[in-house]
Amino acid sequence: MPQHITTSAMSMVEIAKREIEEIPAAEAVKLVGRDDVVLVDIRDVRELGRDGKVPGAFHAPRGMLEFWIDPASPYFKPVFGEDKTFVFFCAGGLRSALAAKTAQDMGLKPVAHILGGFRGWKDAGGPVEAAKRMPGERQKGGKL
Repeated sequence: MPQHITTSAMSMVEIAKREIEEIPAAEAVKLVGRDDVVLVDIRDVRELGRDGKVPGAFHAPRGMLEFWIDPASPYFKPVFGEDKTFVFFCAGGLRSALAAKTAQDMGLKPVAHILGGFRGWKDAGGPVEAAKRMPGERQKGGKL
């Protein structure tokens, strides 16, 4: 019998967005360098390598987020135990809405996410560290 998906990913995003703080990208750019804020980049390492990254952002791959937040987990990252505001972002603002809601539901606070994600960040003139080729990644034309 085929699967019948009853909740769409977009409906989950919309529910999350009603329950979390959303920060316009232009406002998020002003948070760079603040000691009381951690910008959390949940994009995949391939996205970082292809598109670049926000200087000073903490990279927490979406697939490990819950384990890195949970102090009882063997994968816990101490940054998530600090008394700071955690501002999540992904490429376009969908995954980060879900990530911020999950983090908030786990008890991490305060949390928010950047509207428009990394794309919005760049459009708002936010600083970006240039993308770096991953080891073994081929350049255009097939050269390593």
